[in-house]
Amino acid sequence: MNYLRNVWYVAAWDNEIKPGELFPRRLLDQSLLFFRDTAGRVQAIADRCPHRFAPLSMGKLCGDAVQCGYHGLRFDGSGACTHNPHGDGKIPRAARVRNYPVAEKYSVIWIWMGEPEQAKEALIPDFSCMDPQHVYVAKRYLHARANYVLESDNILDLSHIEFLHPSTLGSSDVSQAITRVEQEGDTVWSYRQTVNEILPDFLYAAFGFEQGTRVDRWIDVRWDAPANMLLLAGATPTGRSRSEGRETPLPHLFTPETATTTHYWFSFPMPRAMGEEGERIAEEQVSGLYQPFNTEDLPMLEAQQQVLGEAEFWSQKPILLPGDAAAVRARRVLDQLIRNEQLAVQAAG
Repeated sequence: MNYLRNVWYVAAWDNEIKPGELFPRRLLDQSLLFFRDTAGRVQAIADRCPHRFAPLSMGKLCGDAVQCGYHGLRFDGSGACTHNPHGDGKIPRAARVRNYPVAEKYSVIWIWMGEPEQAKEALIPDFSCMDPQHVYVAKRYLHARANYVLESDNILDLSHIEFLHPSTLGSSDVSQAITRVEQEGDTVWSYRQTVNEILPDFLYAAFGFEQGTRVDRWIDVRWDAPANMLLLAGATPTGRSRSEGRETPLPHLFTPETATTTHYWFSFPMPRAMGEEGERIAEEQVSGLYQPFNTEDLPMLEAQQQVLGEAEFWSQKPILLPGDAAAVRARRVLDQLIRNEQLAVQAAG
């Protein structure tokens, strides 16, 4: 599969990579190994020793280097071999592994899988709603046996919540929502507004409104390539302004593991100023979201993938409905970015 390379991908939540431990993960069909050095900085290298191709993740961390569990060669975060326990200890010139730029920002470990010199931290999309200095971030992870673009389609076209999540996230008013799509550079926005809606009980609890209150609900989704999305979900009593309602940022972050499997991170942030009560609410709400995501979205997306198999999405000539506009726009942006990157490689080579 052709992946966009010169872009930041999510590799892990910050708390997934623990001091003193090795953390292997497959991203974009590549086996990678993450660890924190003695200064606490996250390092990322290829999970394959160049000697006999053993996974370095089967070894152990020795200070700032990973020791291969097979023959004891050590490699630091730059990918250089720092120790050869055999013979006179001379390190072969080719004894190195690829390393990858990483950044720890917004409670997330980001990785750059393309040209290292293009990895500018300023290119990371704005997820300041998860800044750990100011908010408590309730974090969850799912592994999906489906293509990552199918996953982002699912968030960009939320018309499905009326039918797939009728008791938790949807209502009979969703299909009548007012929608529009906007594009700012390579960023795609999907806007969805319902009017005079009766919500499921779960959402009344989430928004803090009395059950049965008629509300105007909005779900705005920002998409940045390859598949990093910020969903802004809010509601206000019908006829009142947004400023009188409540809005919650809900990040949804996807990274391909392979062409047909995806890593999925989502969260529910709450201000640290709320203390333990904010943490309790965040954990309660993200656990509530985990249920429909895991038991309703995931089976449907995995079933879609089984039907599609290895077929290319557009080759199947999908019919399009009004709610598809944002997902189609994002797919076209992503396809064009990949084409531009491939053309640049061809021109340089």
